[in-house]
Amino acid sequence: MTVLSIHSDEHFMKQALFEAKIAFDEGEIPVGAVVVCENKIIAKDHNRVERLNDATAHAEMLAITAAQNHLGSKYLNECTLYVTLEPCIMCAGGLFWTQIGKVVVGANDKERGFSKFSNDILHPKTDLKLGVMASESEVLIKEFFMKLRGN
Repeated sequence: MTVLSIHSDEHFMKQALFEAKIAFDEGEIPVGAVVVCENKIIAKDHNRVERLNDATAHAEMLAITAAQNHLGSKYLNECTLYVTLEPCIMCAGGLFWTQIGKVVVGANDKERGFSKFSNDILHPKTDLKLGVMASESEVLIKEFFMKLRGN
């Protein structure tokens, strides 16, 4: 039996997956994001594009805005973002401007993910870790689109 530390990437990704499941239940594309600073969750959210009628209301954008408000700073260089699906180019640009310290990604997004264009979209000082709990994230995305298509 593997025991997870409450400060492990898997622990925080589970919290992001919980947010993604909320999005799923609300009819949103199931992406969840959590921002962690000093081993503490300071912000979390999920996609709210449909609910807010706002194409920019992606989980990452909402979570980084909440984290900036929490810290009273536009920079998140001491923070880590955990996100269930690879950020799109818009979100990666937002992460660049926050100078976020680290981004931990669940599933990659071959169609819309920023890495399709370049990993250099993130700030040069940002660490990137891919594939944390990727299969759990992928299953949720696939279930959502199967349900949406009536399969």
